[in-house]
Formats: sequence, C-alpha cells, structure tokens
Amino acid sequence: MSATRTRRPPAPSGAERARSIAARGGEASIVGTGGAPAVPLVHHVRADGSTAMLLADDDPLLDRVRDAGSTGYAVMLELTDRAPVDLREPVRALLWITGMLRMPTPFCARRIAVGMAEARPHPQLLDLGHGATLVRLDPGSAVLSDAEGTAALAPVDLAAAAPDPFCRYETQWLAHLESAHSDVFEALHRHLPTTLRDDRSARIRPLGLDRFGLRLRVETAERDHDVRLAFAAEALTIENLREEMGKLVGCPFGAGRNKHSA
Repeated sequence: MSATRTRRPPAPSGAERARSIAARGGEASIVGTGGAPAVPLVHHVRADGSTAMLLADDDPLLDRVRDAGSTGYAVMLELTDRAPVDLREPVRALLWITGMLRMPTPFCARRIAVGMAEARPHPQLLDLGHGATLVRLDPGSAVLSDAEGTAALAPVDLAAAAPDPFCRYETQWLAHLESAHSDVFEALHRHLPTTLRDDRSARIRPLGLDRFGLRLRVETAERDHDVRLAFAAEALTIENLREEMGKLVGCPFGAGRNKHSA
C-alpha cells in the first residue's frame, strides 16, 4: 500500500510571482559591479525583465557603463520583496535579474523616463539631466527565491506571465488587517498544522495574498514557519476575494480542502 502524500496547495507560477515582485516595486540594488552595490534613485521593471533605472551622476558605476560602450556592462539587479508587516525575518522573496547595463542616448533616455512616469510617477524622474543619468538593463536571465521555491526564468517566461491581480495593494490591505482586525488571525488559527496549533508561543502574522490563497508567517519561540491557506476557489475579483476570505475566517474548509504547508 503506497504512502499517503499531502498535495501542496495551488500557488502562482514562478514567473507570475516574479512579475508580482516587479510590479510592487520593492527595493533595488545593482550588484556584481566590482564595488559597492549601486542603489538606483528610481527603477522600473518591464514585463520581460528589462529595467530602466536612474542613477546619481556621481555613482562610480556610470563610468564603467560608459567605458563598456554599446557592448554593455554585465551586472545583476537584485529586487527585495518585503513582508507587509514588521516581521522578525522581513524579506519574503528575492528576484535577481542578470544582464547587460547600457546608457541610452539623451533623447532615448528622455523617452524612457516619460514611459516610467506614465507607469509609476516619481518626483526624482525630474532629476534626469540635472544630477541623474538613466541606464537600461537588457536581461539575459532571472532567478526567483521565495517560500514557494526557487525558479530559473528567461525573459520570454516573464513576458508571457502576468502579475497577480492583488499584488499592488496586498501590502496595505494585510497591514490594515493586522492592525485593525486581529480577530481574523485568531479565527485562522484552526487551519494551522497540528504542531503549530498546539504551540502556545505561536503568533500568526500576515505574509502575503494572491488569487489562490493567503500566506501566513507563524512565529514561534524556536523558529518561523510559512503556511499557505488555499481558497476554496481561485479569486479573480475583489468580490471573489471577499467571499473566499469569508470562508476562511467564518467556516472551516470541507473535507480534503484544508491543504497547507509549513
């Protein structure tokens, strides 16, 4: 008789998770430059991982990019995705995009900056040509690492995926949920694995939200555990999300539906 296997709850694909991190913005740094990491003043990641960034004119990286010319300068862009609340271990995902960094002509740089402003307005975009220089990263590959696993991605994989429909406002929503509705997490306690339910030191914190379910960080005296609670059905609209959250909080899952991982 074969052993019973616990099926992992559904989750967005690696490419979808990567697109969600890029859409949220997060923290960016350029590493692998032979010196200290360069921190862009502004950055914008497009669908395929190509990235436009504004660097201060005195950033040493700009000299290396100029010297490389049209060939480009090999770098790695690191995007850090942080939890919506103040956790002991706040980083929930890292996305690395490797490629060649180039400096567009002033005319192209202005056009790119206009596109960045349309996608996500930022006051420091006005510094272009006045203390800041625009560079463009042409991607070769990307690697994602988060609680769901590690994924190696090509630009075509990223371009073919879409960010999660709730990725841009999950941070505000989950932070509000913890600060104003702590009773929600008390209700979610019953969905935890038995070992965590019985641990009196366990504290349930919000970690993430996507169309497939809610992600929790359970902080215990010994270590942290990440738990995914699956929705009964995929949520594609705000109304769907309300319904699925209501099921999680207001009533237990039916038999076979309460799947989780820790």
